[in-house]
Amino acid sequence: MSKKLTIFDITMEFEILSKSKARELKGLASKKIRDREKLFLAEGEKCVLATLGAFDLELLIASSQWLQSHSDLPQDVMKKIRKADMKTISIFSTLSTPSEVTAVFRKPDGYEVVPELNQDSLYVLLDEIQDPGNLGTIIRTCDWFGVYDIFASANTADVYSPKVVQATMGSLRRVRVHYVDISELIDKNRQLPVIGTLLNGSPLQSVKPKKGGMILLGNEGRGISDNLREKIDVPVTIPPVNSSSHPDSLNVAIANGIVLSHFRKI
Repeated sequence: MSKKLTIFDITMEFEILSKSKARELKGLASKKIRDREKLFLAEGEKCVLATLGAFDLELLIASSQWLQSHSDLPQDVMKKIRKADMKTISIFSTLSTPSEVTAVFRKPDGYEVVPELNQDSLYVLLDEIQDPGNLGTIIRTCDWFGVYDIFASANTADVYSPKVVQATMGSLRRVRVHYVDISELIDKNRQLPVIGTLLNGSPLQSVKPKKGGMILLGNEGRGISDNLREKIDVPVTIPPVNSSSHPDSLNVAIANGIVLSHFRKI
């Protein structure tokens, strides 16, 4: 059974995070530094606690107050704890209001290997999704609907960006994001229909749900690339309730949730 933290432990045992180390961690806001160091940040209590155990923990940085209220941390986590005051945490935090706890995780290996696709499974393909919040929400929504492999083009936002990690709220422990050539992936898996979200597609409710397939989502500004549009087998659209007055388009993360809900009806 894990040792319980005591007030003595919290005030005396843990090493204090230096300001120089905090400045090093600030670099993890950059993809270039994340790739070089093979590390990423998870900020906020819910995100940190949900992600613990899914990736190799490098450091857990927390205030004394947070540690006092979380005395049931496992022994292997305790060894990685560094105490810091909020002024030091704010040096590397990417949040407008820094959290009292941040975890530094090691990026996993092996996601560059494309898994064999199952003809009875659903997959989501992302064509240059740029907004970190959208990507994080897509990952979280895929987790909800049981889609555990996402394939993203090289120009899609980095899944280990702090904003993406926070938006996933822990779903990164179950959902894998592979950066691949989307066109090549489709060509190698023609047994799976490509379901593309287009403004001029068939109304979603008129399309029979399929057990397996690849749901293709396009860039927030220009939609799906021309070369990928040619590979769509089932073009779908989500029609607005008011056909005469509505926004120009639907947010891509919301569209993903609606389409997944439809195809999960079977």
